[in-house]
Amino acid sequence: MPRTVTPVLVPPSTGPVPIESAVADHPAATSGASATLARPARVLRLRATATQLASFGAIGAICFVIDLGVYNLLRATVLPDGPIAAKIFSAVVATVVAWLANRSVTFRSQRRVGRKETLREGLLFAVTNVIGLGIAAACLFVSHYLLGFTSTLADNVAGNGVGLVLGTVFRFVAYKALVFRSTDAHAKEHSA
Repeated sequence: MPRTVTPVLVPPSTGPVPIESAVADHPAATSGASATLARPARVLRLRATATQLASFGAIGAICFVIDLGVYNLLRATVLPDGPIAAKIFSAVVATVVAWLANRSVTFRSQRRVGRKETLREGLLFAVTNVIGLGIAAACLFVSHYLLGFTSTLADNVAGNGVGLVLGTVFRFVAYKALVFRSTDAHAKEHSA
């Protein structure tokens, strides 16, 4: 959009008026300036969210490998007849790594400080992960028992495909809005 210059008439008795204030006093200039300032702020927020999503995804992929590796290591060594115990242990290890990594990398600008806040954050992280797991299990339940898709492929698509995606979306939103939410970050967001 081309910028037009609107002449500003200044009475001779007032003296010289700086260009910036004359332009700022013009109604068209103020609406354009706020719109121009709003765009970069929006772009910065989108970039920050995209960076968080990339980091969150990378940490999730690493934790998936950790979960898989610990599970198979336990099954091959100390828990050959305990698949459930091995899975619980590997999920706990992967969840702790995910919490520490997301806290240190993805949501470092939003994290809480202090012992009480860290404990609260860790508990919220655990609850969020249990709910995310519940979402994946619910997708599997609906597919397997309600819709009657009982093949191994259908179970994997429902639980590890649809359920994993929905659970991951829930986790990211919950981490951003609830788990890694400091009062400072909340105040910064509302002042911007």
